[in-house]
Amino acid sequence: MLEGLPPNNAAHRLTLVTDERRARAVADLIVESFEPAEAASAAFETEDAWPGGGKAWLVEAYFGVTPDEDDIRALIAVAADEETAAAATFGLTEKQDWVANALAGLTPVRAGRFLVHGSHDRAKVHSNDIGIEIEAGLAFGTGHHGTTRGCLMHFDRLIKRRRPERVLDVGCGAGVLAIAAAKILRRKIWLGDIDPVAVAVANANARLNGVGEYCKAVVSRGVESRSLSEGAPYDVVFANILAKPLRLLAPSLAAVTAPDGDSIVSGLLLADVPGVLAGWRAQGFYLAERIDLEGWASLRLRRAL
Repeated sequence: MLEGLPPNNAAHRLTLVTDERRARAVADLIVESFEPAEAASAAFETEDAWPGGGKAWLVEAYFGVTPDEDDIRALIAVAADEETAAAATFGLTEKQDWVANALAGLTPVRAGRFLVHGSHDRAKVHSNDIGIEIEAGLAFGTGHHGTTRGCLMHFDRLIKRRRPERVLDVGCGAGVLAIAAAKILRRKIWLGDIDPVAVAVANANARLNGVGEYCKAVVSRGVESRSLSEGAPYDVVFANILAKPLRLLAPSLAAVTAPDGDSIVSGLLLADVPGVLAGWRAQGFYLAERIDLEGWASLRLRRAL
C-alpha cells in the first residue's frame, strides 16, 4: 500500500498533538481516505508528557493540493473525537526535505527476521537480520504501516515451513514485500503497480537493497501485464492494497495462485475483513491465518483442496 506522495508536491501540512491511540487512528484514516499521490501522514512519539498519561504523539500529514479543512476535521472526528479535530492546525510546508525529516524520526520496524529501516539506522541491522532499507526521499510504503508489517510477518512464518519458488507482489508500492522475498530467496520476484511513480520507487529501492537483478517492477493493473501473468502459477501472491480492489481482483489473483499456494492480502480495516473473505471464498479459498495490527488486518488465504 502506498503511504506517501512525491515530496515536491507536499505544499500543505496538518499537525496535531494527541495521545498514541488517537494519533495512530488519525494518521491511518488520512492515508486510507486519499489517493496515494495526494496525501501522506505519519505519527511519532515525542518527549513531552500527555496529560492522560504516557507520551504525547505528533501527527503530521502532508497534502499535494490545498486540503478542505472542514472535511479533514470531520475525518479526524471520526478517527478520534471532536476535541481532537478542533486541535488540528493547518499551514504551508517549509522549503525542506520533509520526507527525510519525517523518516529520520521513525525507528526501525521488525517483522520476524525482517527489519525495515532508513539509512540513518543501518548500524541497527544485526547479522541475523534481513535488513530492508527504504530511501528517505522516496516515501512510498515505509514498512511502518500495520498492513506492510502484517504481510512481512505472514511471509516470515511461511518461509519457516517451506521455500516458495515463484512470488508475485501486486500493488507493490515501495517494493518492501518483493525486496523481502528477493533477499531471502535470492531468485526472481514478479512485481507491479498501477502507479508509474511507485514502479520507479520500487525499482530504485530494489537497487538500493542489492536485489535489482531479481526485482524489476512493471506498470500493471492487477495482473493485466503480460510479464506478470506469464509468471503464474505463483506459490505466494502478495496484495497489500485496499478492500475494494481486493474484492474485485479476487478472481484474477486466485487464477494465478498455485493450487497449494498462499495469497497474503492486506490494506484492510477490521470491518473490511468479512467482505473480502466472502469474495475469496467464492474463488475456493479459506482463511489460513490472520494478523491484526494497529486497526488493520492482514490475511493469509489458501485454496480449499
